[in-house]
Amino acid sequence: MTLLLQTIANGVLIGGLYVGIAIGFALAFGVLDVVDFAVGEWVMLGGFLGFYLWQWLGVDPFFLLPVAFLVFGVAGYLLAPLIYRVRSGSYARPALMALAFTFGISLIMRGSTLTLLGFNTRTVTTQVGQQTFMLGQIALPGLRVVAFAFALLVIAAFLIFLYRTRLGLAIRAVAQNRQTAGLMGIDVKRVSAIVYALYAALTGMVGVLMAAIYSVNAEVGIRYTLFAFFVVVLAGLGSISGVLAAGLFLGILEALSAVYVGGSYTYLIVFGVLYLALVVSPHGLLRRGARV
Repeated sequence: MTLLLQTIANGVLIGGLYVGIAIGFALAFGVLDVVDFAVGEWVMLGGFLGFYLWQWLGVDPFFLLPVAFLVFGVAGYLLAPLIYRVRSGSYARPALMALAFTFGISLIMRGSTLTLLGFNTRTVTTQVGQQTFMLGQIALPGLRVVAFAFALLVIAAFLIFLYRTRLGLAIRAVAQNRQTAGLMGIDVKRVSAIVYALYAALTGMVGVLMAAIYSVNAEVGIRYTLFAFFVVVLAGLGSISGVLAAGLFLGILEALSAVYVGGSYTYLIVFGVLYLALVVSPHGLLRRGARV
């Protein structure tokens, strides 16, 4: 029983970071109507940025999170007009073209990283959360607890921005109906750029945390891309609230699979569960998303 509770606790802690990756991904899908294949590469690049800034500046990676947010926010804002142009173009299937475009971006990010930085895995060391917290007989690694708490704070701030500000209202209006929002005077292109910038900033920042908890290499992006797809699809496409439940569920499922079945079967189990869940509830866990 202790092992089971320990495994679930570890899954919840890492699930909070999966929520941090997927929530911006879900919002970008809702506003831009684009499934971004580059989500895992943003995480990977965030990990490398944290590693090299830590190496060069000697600053603890946790204090570099605002830098990562700013750097990837600017990168996302500059890239967003290209995605918007492809998505709004006069192609026969603009959504499919945008999907291919983001897939190309992911290949460029991955290939460039492999060429410039090689295959070697980098590990980021942090002094934050080195101690272990005990909850009865359950040991909670301090680093994961701190990362989980930080991720929750960021997610809470993001949701407050989304539901309590005028810009957040504009974002939700565009996500609900782009044409109607445009007719009401909302600059859809600008809102789309801001959303993609926020998504890239959040994802890159979580990448720094992932590099501190695990490690980072040029091949790790595909893992986070697949997990982001899992969370967003299980939550229901376009459902922000469902992401919270689906991300925690993914963390627990991954931890249980690794401990009781074996890490090599994680993907098989995760996507087998996803398939069964979609057969039962095509609209996602909370039945609020678009039908898959």
